[in-house]
Amino acid sequence: MRTEFRSQKCRIDTVEVVPEEQLQRVVFLDRDGVINKKLEGDYVKTYDEFIFLPGTIDAIKKIKQKGLMVIIITNQSGIGRGIMSEDDLLDVHEQMLAELKKNGVTIDAIYYCPHSPDNGCDCRKPKDGLFKQALMDFNIDMEHSWMIGDEQKDVEAGEKAGCQTYLLSKGELLIEAIELLL
Repeated sequence: MRTEFRSQKCRIDTVEVVPEEQLQRVVFLDRDGVINKKLEGDYVKTYDEFIFLPGTIDAIKKIKQKGLMVIIITNQSGIGRGIMSEDDLLDVHEQMLAELKKNGVTIDAIYYCPHSPDNGCDCRKPKDGLFKQALMDFNIDMEHSWMIGDEQKDVEAGEKAGCQTYLLSKGELLIEAIELLL
């Protein structure tokens, strides 16, 4: 069953609803620089600019094969800065999810902060508001979950949320981290 959620503080894309009675282990992933190539000094505004990093699809397959959920937690301040619209972001996510599905991979949820850094919101990493939203939506075992990111703010947010963290070193791919961690 698919459900879409919207809130004032953060935005959530498609979500697979999981039965409440079971605690779920999750691998939280940052998007830009972990799943796809980060555009230095710019934002991924269209799917034409979205390029999966090598091994990403296989890494997500391995996570799912281990029975863990995959949730993307991403700052998307290009929206708050007026560089792109929320519809642009939703289109990128929709096409990303379609490509993953073609390869037999699903993402359980995408949580994103659309605000600019000066907004002062609670959902922008390094704050843990998006994790708190995920906890309200899913029955997550944070102690046995991971946050994998490419920036210190990803790690800080994961630590505040109470999960284990992994910071990708420059040039390190998600598949390499997953082979180490799982």
